[in-house]
Amino acid sequence: MISLKIIDIKGFMNSLLIQNVFDNFLLSEMQIITFNHFHLSGRLNTDYYSADELELLEGREYATWSEIKPIAYSLVKGNKLPLSIKIILLLSSANTEKVLKRSGMALTNSDINGLFLNIRFDKGSLYLITGTSIKSFSMDKTLEHTWDDDLRLFLKHYEIAAEEE
Repeated sequence: MISLKIIDIKGFMNSLLIQNVFDNFLLSEMQIITFNHFHLSGRLNTDYYSADELELLEGREYATWSEIKPIAYSLVKGNKLPLSIKIILLLSSANTEKVLKRSGMALTNSDINGLFLNIRFDKGSLYLITGTSIKSFSMDKTLEHTWDDDLRLFLKHYEIAAEEE
């Protein structure tokens, strides 16, 4: 787990809410506090979908960030900053598989609850915090370190400046 403080908050929010930088992530949870307290679970409601639509989802349990992003944008746009934002993104199954391969660990996707990216804006500061959840206990932190390194490379690739806390 690493904690990174974002240097250019406006630039980061542009990447998050307008550009497609984070579109392949899944949304686990979102909380935005403005004039109201908005809370959204990213878990898909499978009862909403037809059998054909469920087939197209290919077993996906969470909404993609690209599906939720317009809602998030509509909640934060305006002249006043939100009091706080908490967004928990989840790496997709395909990208989790890539991180697992790079880690060299003898784990499969079914052994992982998730690789998370927590985005927190509060009191004028914005932080990114990584999280790794494995279904069984392990002292081996290789996967965690690989995910941390991959996030650093991701931010560098998209020219998102951050400093480690």
